[in-house]
Amino acid sequence: MKFGGTSVKDGKNILYCTSLVKKYANENEIVVVVSAMAGVTDALINAAQKCSKEPSAGYIKMFTADMMKKHYEAVEYAVKSEDIKNKVIYTLEKLFDELERVLLGISYLGELTKRSEDYIVSFGERLIAPIFSASLISLGVDSVALTGGDAGIITDKNYGRAKPIPGVYNIIKSRIEPLIKIKKTVPVVTGFIGAADDGSITTLGRGGSDYSATIIAAAIDADEVWLWKEVDGIMTADPKYVPNARLIPEISYFEAMELSHFGAKILHPRALEPVMKKDIPVRIKNTFNPDSQGTVVRDKIENKGDVVKALSLIEVASIINVRGAGLDFAETMSEVFRMLAENKINVIMVAQSSSELNLSIVVDQKDAEKAYKILKSLENGMMSVRKIDNVSIVSAVGAGMAGTPGVAGRIFSALGRNKINVVMISQSCSEYNISFAVDSKDGVNALKIIHDEFKLGSS
Repeated sequence: MKFGGTSVKDGKNILYCTSLVKKYANENEIVVVVSAMAGVTDALINAAQKCSKEPSAGYIKMFTADMMKKHYEAVEYAVKSEDIKNKVIYTLEKLFDELERVLLGISYLGELTKRSEDYIVSFGERLIAPIFSASLISLGVDSVALTGGDAGIITDKNYGRAKPIPGVYNIIKSRIEPLIKIKKTVPVVTGFIGAADDGSITTLGRGGSDYSATIIAAAIDADEVWLWKEVDGIMTADPKYVPNARLIPEISYFEAMELSHFGAKILHPRALEPVMKKDIPVRIKNTFNPDSQGTVVRDKIENKGDVVKALSLIEVASIINVRGAGLDFAETMSEVFRMLAENKINVIMVAQSSSELNLSIVVDQKDAEKAYKILKSLENGMMSVRKIDNVSIVSAVGAGMAGTPGVAGRIFSALGRNKINVVMISQSCSEYNISFAVDSKDGVNALKIIHDEFKLGSS
């Protein structure tokens, strides 16, 4: 079971969530994975960046005091036993002392490395796990708080986007199974963070708590993973943009991965990889509507005639266009992707033409300038590199698209009728996904048009 974000925004929500865990813990072996309290991760990142640029011991004292107040108030509400309350406050005090020292160190150095940033943002999860565990204990549920490293999530040193090392599942199994099977306790594990083999703290990328949960589930051969969110499950589109979007009761691993890769924020893009290998279902449930069945993500599902199942939107991205003539196409592509990979730049979408070299690559807007400068070094008399900012990426996903004629025609005809110009198109040979780029001012409208075209909304 994984809780995070708004679900644990204060002590009241923590107590509500721990009561849910108690309800299911009576008849099940459970591992809980938690994210930081709402707003805490962003606050930690902002504080770290501010300290590296504007050293101020007074600011650090004030920031730490604000964090303490937020978490101590949560303890006061969520933990009912005074003895347990005193123990968890002692744990938090040590963590806040540590946080203050780290921020002071960054302030003195005037430098924020990726390793230091991972260390600082880890405090969000490291603070919430002891509170959540203490709340469970005060409700009569035996529990222990663990960091990702304690739980065995050992990773490489790619700080900010760390990956588990080979053999990690055996390590996790050896540490978690004795707790749930022999000691009959509920481990509360910090999501999002792991540890390198030298003990340094790493993170799996924003939203990585889902990934933590599925890594642990695969390691212990769980029957099911429950990801508790603030929505009933995966919708046909983000209801923030499309108010009549409806719930999808079940969806395949592949469809869900495509949606998450192209902007659906309900799942971490890599979260399904660990459970796919063992065919472990993932159920997305609403914390505040627990009786809803939510959306089940599994290997094989019955196709009930849906051609397009769901749409996703990346509101703002950038295109890097590499263009030239008389060049070795394969060699140039290889060099482009090598340079991007070495600089940890994630590629969202690719389209290419081989009549003359024309390679278009979509990247997150925050990586765009870096990617542009890197690839600009390839320019010569035969090759040019240019950047197009402020594009939106809309993706139509559905297993029913495979082998169904006319899907692309319907999509682009609908856009054409509504005077929306398509900048770039990409479709995989699996036919499960068609993605296209439009000017960002047209992104939301394009999403609504395609949603209506395939009648995906609630009736």
